[in-house]
Amino acid sequence: MQPKTLESYYLSKPEPYQSCLLALRDIVLRVDPDIRHVRKFQIPFFTYHDKKLAYLWLDRKKLKMGFCIDKSLQQANAGIKPKDQYQSVVIDPNEDLPIALIIQKLNACIALIKKSV
Repeated sequence: MQPKTLESYYLSKPEPYQSCLLALRDIVLRVDPDIRHVRKFQIPFFTYHDKKLAYLWLDRKKLKMGFCIDKSLQQANAGIKPKDQYQSVVIDPNEDLPIALIIQKLNACIALIKKSV
């Protein structure tokens, strides 16, 4: 059995979700040339310098774009194990995409990664 590719993930989704997911992918990849597009947890995931950045997820006809603050970027406190922190935005594929919000959140996450490197 052939492993599922990133492209097959997008192409397996019905319209209007497929077009919306592809548009979101393109928006993310245009923000910075160092953003990498991978398949993680069976969904499209984006990383920046090997740190988790964002993901796209379609669940029961609800499309979400999530943003991640990698646990390796968080301050360590004695006795407390850091966990990745996620925020998500619900996207309506029949409405205009919140491009400015997406770019703002991605740039904020990238700035945090750059600061830690």
